[in-house]
Amino acid sequence: MTKTSPPALTKRERQILDVLYRRRRATVSEVQNAIGLGGNSTVRAQLRVLEHKGHVRHIEQGLRYIYMPTVPRHEASAAAMKHVVETFFQGSSTRALAALLAIEDPGLPEDVRQTLAASVHRVLAFRR
Repeated sequence: MTKTSPPALTKRERQILDVLYRRRRATVSEVQNAIGLGGNSTVRAQLRVLEHKGHVRHIEQGLRYIYMPTVPRHEASAAAMKHVVETFFQGSSTRALAALLAIEDPGLPEDVRQTLAASVHRVLAFRR
C-alpha cells in the first residue's frame, strides 16, 4: 500500500506550519504573533484549512485549541523537495543538486563543493 502525501501548501500555510514545527504546538494567538498575520479569524481559518488537508491537528485545552503538525518535519521537507524537483527540474534530482551547488554557501567548504560539483557533472555527462 502506498502512502499518499497531504495536499500541497500555499505560502501562508507553509509559514504557519513552520511556526508549528519550531514551537511543536501553538495556539491561534501564538501563530498570529509569530507571523504577524491579520486577525485571529484569519489564522483560525488557515489552521482549519491545514487541518482539513491533513497537515495539522488540534487538541482542546480549556477554551483554547492547541495546534500541532501531524507529519514529522523531515517527511514534510522530503515531500516539499520532491515537489520542487518535479516542478522545476523535470524530476531530476541531479539537476536540482547542480542548481543548489551553484548557490553560494559560505558554510560549505570549497573542496567539498568542488567534489560534489564534479560528481554531479559526471552524472549529467553520463546521462547524455
